[in-house]
Amino acid sequence: MNHSNEVVNHGRQETCESIDVVKLFLQLWRGKVVIISITLVSILIAVAYLTVAKEKWTSEAIVTLPDPGQVANYTNAFAVLYSQTPANTPSNQAVQQAFFDRFNSAMNALAGQLENQDKPEKLMIEAANKETPLPLKISYVASSAQQAQQTLNTYIQQSNKRIVTELDSDLRISIDAKIGDLKEELAAKEKVAKEKQQKRLDELNQALVVAEQSNITKPVVSQAETLSQDTLFVLGSEALSSMIKNEASRPLPLDNSYFNVRQALLAVSDLKSTPETTYAFRYVMKPALPVP
Repeated sequence: MNHSNEVVNHGRQETCESIDVVKLFLQLWRGKVVIISITLVSILIAVAYLTVAKEKWTSEAIVTLPDPGQVANYTNAFAVLYSQTPANTPSNQAVQQAFFDRFNSAMNALAGQLENQDKPEKLMIEAANKETPLPLKISYVASSAQQAQQTLNTYIQQSNKRIVTELDSDLRISIDAKIGDLKEELAAKEKVAKEKQQKRLDELNQALVVAEQSNITKPVVSQAETLSQDTLFVLGSEALSSMIKNEASRPLPLDNSYFNVRQALLAVSDLKSTPETTYAFRYVMKPALPVP
């Protein structure tokens, strides 16, 4: 008897499960429009996103301090400009660092300008190695690999040209200022020399007057070197007249310091800038063409 009840209950359970499956199938069939609609909308959204969204490509370059040869014209120029005060001459390392600092500042300023313009562009500057400040990695993001590479190269070269042009202008100003200073120094030394020469002529002329008034025509001493300004008249009027003529025609009494300044002026005047061969940075890695 119990076995019969179990058979009946099991049959009822299978019947209920069959009915539930049928009901679920009917519900899904009735909602097929909704399911199909949701599926189609999802596909359309995906297609629209793929159509509108642009793939981003990032080109990278790595830069560091310029080589000594890339700033050699400037280090040589500073050596000439500071030839009279060698202790103040900037070292090669200082010149390289100064150039690169200006370049780095220009690139960061450009990155800010690009980010804040109406159509923002993404230019990033950061340390290539987080543990050291140099070299730097410069990255640019664009919608195509070639555009990213070309634009990054253009921005780097433009910044370099701008900095080199500014530094070249600074160098020219320094050269012109130094030339002016040296010319003034030469003029001052020449003025002092002329004053010394005139003072000597005045002393000889005064001695001649005294000699003529004293009727002294011939030297009365044999050692003229020991004579003071007040006793030059003892050389006699003849000797004094000859000395006056010679003193008036002789070159200015210029010392070695005058000729050192003159040499420095010639060296500074010969300085020429070469911005076309000067760089404010050196590539460790040129702008790379991004690959998928």
